[in-house]
Amino acid sequence: MPTSQPDASEPSEDRVTPDALLHARTGTDVSPEDVVLASGKDLTPHNLEWARRKLAAEGPAALDKLLP
Repeated sequence: MPTSQPDASEPSEDRVTPDALLHARTGTDVSPEDVVLASGKDLTPHNLEWARRKLAAEGPAALDKLLP
């Protein structure tokens, strides 16, 4: 019984996607909820206030600093 070979034009599952392709801002505003979730924290009033302060101080770059 013949085995099927993956098409050479399709990406291999063992290849790593370059980081530049994984993280791209779409031009939308960054919300405090985005910052809290990117930090791995729960959406609580305390964490949302922390995120608001972080956004006020760092702008949208606050989200970029949290992402790997």
